[in-house]
Amino acid sequence: MNEAVIQVKDFSKVYGDFVAVNNIDFKVQRGEIFGLLGPNGAGKTSTLECLEGLRQADGGTLDILGIDPGREPRNLRNLIGVQLQTSALPDSMTVEEAMRLFCAYHNSPPRLDLIERMGLSDKRKTQYHQLSTGLKRRLALAIAAAHNPQVLFLDEPTAGLDVESRSELHDLMQELKAGGTTIIMATHDMAEAEKMSDRVAILLRGEIVAAGTPRELTATGSAYTKVSVRTEQSILHANNIEFEAVQKHTIQGEYSIYFSTDPASSVTSILGYISEKQDRLIDLRVERPSLEERFLEITTHGGQQ
Repeated sequence: MNEAVIQVKDFSKVYGDFVAVNNIDFKVQRGEIFGLLGPNGAGKTSTLECLEGLRQADGGTLDILGIDPGREPRNLRNLIGVQLQTSALPDSMTVEEAMRLFCAYHNSPPRLDLIERMGLSDKRKTQYHQLSTGLKRRLALAIAAAHNPQVLFLDEPTAGLDVESRSELHDLMQELKAGGTTIIMATHDMAEAEKMSDRVAILLRGEIVAAGTPRELTATGSAYTKVSVRTEQSILHANNIEFEAVQKHTIQGEYSIYFSTDPASSVTSILGYISEKQDRLIDLRVERPSLEERFLEITTHGGQQ
């Protein structure tokens, strides 16, 4: 886990007068799931495509397992798996033919088990053009992981997938990680990034404006912890009650909702008041700020912490 298999140093990518990526640095460790986050146009896909050897970097250095992807893309062939944001296969190719073709390309046995795993068993003989968008993405994911790559690149991996398929993909990602596969994932789904990523980097206008574990990022900033309380007599519904560290109070149905800068102090104060008024606690929920809330805070304020 301490070995960096992906190293990015002073990397830039330019399209004409537009700077898509501006001198960014990051490392990804072996067996890590690394989330690359950012709004549209932030530079996520450009970064992945240069790492995959599909585009040339315009500055800096890229290193994957000791290989420069821009200069030695063929040497990466069997080391990486790639699921692009958009991809296409010949219209007449069936699901099983696609799997056999890509496994042959990587000199690995056909992974028909992944066809079943991704819910494509009844589509094995179905031609590509007959598949729905969601089924095409499932096939792309199965193909990307079929040769057990050391590094797996996923660009918006669950876009268009139903709940069951998303769950299967997440299970597959965890299995690959447990086997030592390193995964770098670009996604707009903050809940997915928070659940799956060991570390994340947030890109904004081509620059990394925040990086760390999801817990580290959500522990910083001005986002408040949400404390939801329901009591038998709804004693907390009065608006003139002040509790320690509470910045805002709202009522949602039977719940009093508090937004706190210090949830421990707030909860202690609230529970003390409930006891004093001889009310009975029915439900108490404490929810720390989500990665999505922190992401919105960072991107809304232009990347300033």
